[in-house]
Amino acid sequence: MDENAPARAASHDIAAYRIAEHAARLLAETRARRPRVHALTNAAAQAFTANLLLAAGAIPSLTIAAEEAGHFARRANAVLVNLGTLDAERRAGIPAAVAAACEVGRPIVLDPVFVEASPPRLAVARDLLAAGPAILRLNPGELEALAGRAPTAEAADDFARDHACVVALTGPTDLVTDGTRAVRIANGHPLMARVTAMGCAGSALVAAFAALEDDALVAAAAALLVLGVAGEIAGGRAAGPGSFPAAYLDALDALDAAALVSRARVS
Repeated sequence: MDENAPARAASHDIAAYRIAEHAARLLAETRARRPRVHALTNAAAQAFTANLLLAAGAIPSLTIAAEEAGHFARRANAVLVNLGTLDAERRAGIPAAVAAACEVGRPIVLDPVFVEASPPRLAVARDLLAAGPAILRLNPGELEALAGRAPTAEAADDFARDHACVVALTGPTDLVTDGTRAVRIANGHPLMARVTAMGCAGSALVAAFAALEDDALVAAAAALLVLGVAGEIAGGRAAGPGSFPAAYLDALDALDAAALVSRARVS
């Protein structure tokens, strides 16, 4: 194992009642090991992504420049590729980062933002799928565009099997599947959908957990649970969408195992 990569835990039983335990373990390991996530994300999400990673205990890097992205990805412990701002600079930087991550065996999380809105973006996402991301985090519209069918649980299962990845399909109830096993997470708060970059930044936490956990399904489900529980706590404190981001970062920073276990709604 590369000396820059934190030791990963062995695969674990993913029984629903244990996801909260895995989430607490991975959050504690993130704080202790401080995995570095290189996030090639959209312009609107960069600051909040960095702040969310820091609040969780991870270390962010964000450069998108083609001459640097590969170097940063190579020394990171996981890489996030978010297609929200697919400008010329990111089009050049993303392949360099992905190639470097593949070369050194780092997990890649792909967040194919708005692929349903743009055929060129959809083509880029399909090319990136060929690189073998460990986790695909997306919403129903994005899954429908990529799979070419209605975004049902069966479609998510089939897509995960066909592409040998974990699909983390977000919504009122998140579905995480590797095509054989599935976990559903019902935690979250309505204000999470009213703040820009919340989902994009959340994908970075998925990457941080994937750096520490070999079982990508456990990593994705645990991260989504952490994100949802922190959102519920923040939603109870915030006055509205303006104060919610600060409340969210505070909630994530203070989140502990007891809150995760007591609040988890996992099946």
